[in-house]
Amino acid sequence: MKNRSPLLWKRLVLGLALAIASAVLLTLAFPPYNLWPLIWIGFIPMLVAQYRLMPQKLSSLASAVAIGGWLGGYLVPIFGGTGSYMAWLPLVIGLIILLVDKNKRAFHERSDYHWFVLEGAAGWVGIEMLRSFIPIMGTWAFTAYALFDQPWLIQPVSIFSIFGLGLLIMLVNYALALGALAIFDRELWPNAQRWLIRAGIVVIAWICLSLVLFSRQPLPTTQTVRVAAIQVPGRANNNRSYEKDPQHRAEHFKQLQEQTRQAAGQGAQIIIWPEGALDFDPLAERTAELQSLAQETQAYLVIGYMVTLPDGTWRNESTVLNPSGKFLGVFGKDHPVVFSGERNTSLGVYPVYGTTAGELGTIICYDLDFTDTARKMTRSGAQVIAVSSLDWPSIASKHYSHVVFRAVENHVAMIKSDGGYDSAIIDPYGRIIAKVITPEGANAILVADIPLGAGNTLVTYLGDWVGWLCLAGLVFFAIFMPLTMQRGKR
Repeated sequence: MKNRSPLLWKRLVLGLALAIASAVLLTLAFPPYNLWPLIWIGFIPMLVAQYRLMPQKLSSLASAVAIGGWLGGYLVPIFGGTGSYMAWLPLVIGLIILLVDKNKRAFHERSDYHWFVLEGAAGWVGIEMLRSFIPIMGTWAFTAYALFDQPWLIQPVSIFSIFGLGLLIMLVNYALALGALAIFDRELWPNAQRWLIRAGIVVIAWICLSLVLFSRQPLPTTQTVRVAAIQVPGRANNNRSYEKDPQHRAEHFKQLQEQTRQAAGQGAQIIIWPEGALDFDPLAERTAELQSLAQETQAYLVIGYMVTLPDGTWRNESTVLNPSGKFLGVFGKDHPVVFSGERNTSLGVYPVYGTTAGELGTIICYDLDFTDTARKMTRSGAQVIAVSSLDWPSIASKHYSHVVFRAVENHVAMIKSDGGYDSAIIDPYGRIIAKVITPEGANAILVADIPLGAGNTLVTYLGDWVGWLCLAGLVFFAIFMPLTMQRGKR
């Protein structure tokens, strides 16, 4: 026992080092670093540590450290200092993984790693599907987001959804990890070889399909529309001077009007204002002034506004003014940000407005972090979706990347207009036509021509079907693994 003790400690230390290496690789794969190829190999050091180097009883410590560390590197810079429990979420997730994964190594060793790749990949995506139901989490930190700026590679998302791309990423990681484990145990090589071949075939098929779909992007004859995103940081990050200073509020409103005129001067037909750009209901206050602005600019104005109610809740909505000054309707934020205390009394309706510039839908900020709201708008006929948002500095490098996937999932053009930090214009194939990322906060105007979306994808109609299949796989293995272990003991 004395001779084995130093060896166990060496394995433990080396295993933890590999787990930390995975956390670093995964962190670097995402914005702002954007070393996206790392997402294909980022889990391998963790898996080698978990299933080979770590003492078996402590094997789940490797996955807990790697995943907790990665989410710490991803989420803490975003939510640190906000007072949100999201900053502590990586620690909570790490503890959960420590408990949930503790018997996985024993199961795979007993089954000769026959289910290793399938259980690992499906289980991970099944958990992502579960996370997408949680109001506080949505799709944040999904593995697929590392590939947001690779439109040539992500087109099959319109068929298989973001969960399909996540499944592909994890299939590659687990197949390569099994190959690495076979270096230590040659008996695993036949199984590893089969999975490496399967993974290679699937990757090649995915890339070929993506290139074919990408080559079918809109022809020059496809109708285009000139759109604009207005970025004005007056209310960004709960600016208290705005709340208390009437002059500041007046200057903010004047700036919105001025930038709207500038965008219209560049030919913009649809102009989007940020979330909560106004702190009053434009259908009830300063209505004539806003109608006059729409008539002057001859543009469709998408106006975000927040109205505080007597009970402390507020309506977070957006409305659309047409060029003749008529209000077309109201959309209430579909996914209120509960950790900030936001409540919404008007939601559940998904209006799409017929305009001379195409069918227009609107969503608000956190709605873009879930797959359902943009899908519902597209099902209702939206060809362009305006996204009003009100982010904060540390979110600027990541949040706009989510819009890319909502666009590809539904083949719909999307325009994100933020209250100060990250605005972007995305075409229906996920290409970022224009963007401005200003963590320091700045006024900006984005104007670009984008093709109208078709909204004809499988995901638009079937939703997150791959995610549901993986969730079923997660449930299957949650039942199958303990049953198998019990039979083995008998």
